[in-house]
Amino acid sequence: MPRASTILLVVCILGFVFLYAPILSLIIFSFNESKLVTVWGGFSTKWYRALLEDPQILGSAWISLKVAVVTATLSVVLGTLAAYVLTRFGRFRGRALLTGMSTAPLVMPDVITGLSLLLLFVSMEQLIGWPAGRGMTTIIIAHVTFCMAYVAVVVQSRLADMDESLEEAAMDLGARPVRVFFDVTVPVIAPALVAGWLLAFTLSLDDLVVASFVTGPGASTLPMVIFSKVRLGVSPDINALATIIIAIVALGVFIASWQMRRAARHG
Repeated sequence: MPRASTILLVVCILGFVFLYAPILSLIIFSFNESKLVTVWGGFSTKWYRALLEDPQILGSAWISLKVAVVTATLSVVLGTLAAYVLTRFGRFRGRALLTGMSTAPLVMPDVITGLSLLLLFVSMEQLIGWPAGRGMTTIIIAHVTFCMAYVAVVVQSRLADMDESLEEAAMDLGARPVRVFFDVTVPVIAPALVAGWLLAFTLSLDDLVVASFVTGPGASTLPMVIFSKVRLGVSPDINALATIIIAIVALGVFIASWQMRRAARHG
């Protein structure tokens, strides 16, 4: 084997070890009998039982899932509309402003986004009385604000590559623009819509900084609860929670890979 290839192989191995060794250690110590995270006290699954009996963890996980599902759905609707306007409507007054507003959340620091939204919600509550306090509603609005930007980028790239003659042929046959959009455009860009939904779901589920600014009592998301627990020291039940999340993600990746291989064989 050439020397350059050997060096590249070693670097790749070291990189993977650096990335995945901590994750493997976390999984192993989630089965630790001892309360001390770094001291092995024997094999046990009691931290998984403790996790399932923790109302704070379960409640925050349920809140995070509801927020992520609603956020992803709204982000796909709004992001798709923005992408369609930017792709199909050509030049119009305010296009540059719409483009800038659609892409600004992609590069805006989370701290700035969270602080600005907090000030907005406080001002709106003083002026019109809505939203009354901070909670799930304000978290969803805040998450949609930046998640729809990611969806718009994904869908816009797919619309740009789409053959517009399909839409033109449908309109030549008498279909109205709304019918063309739902019967022709949406099926073609469906993979981008699914990808955008999954991306928005992941971003919402993972967000900590923005949610910390716009949430209130009784609406703590799972990342916020984990962060508060970790600040007091990592406990084995957090390792168990992280292991469950890793298992779910790994299962999702396995199913997606299996479906892709199956589609390639039958295609």
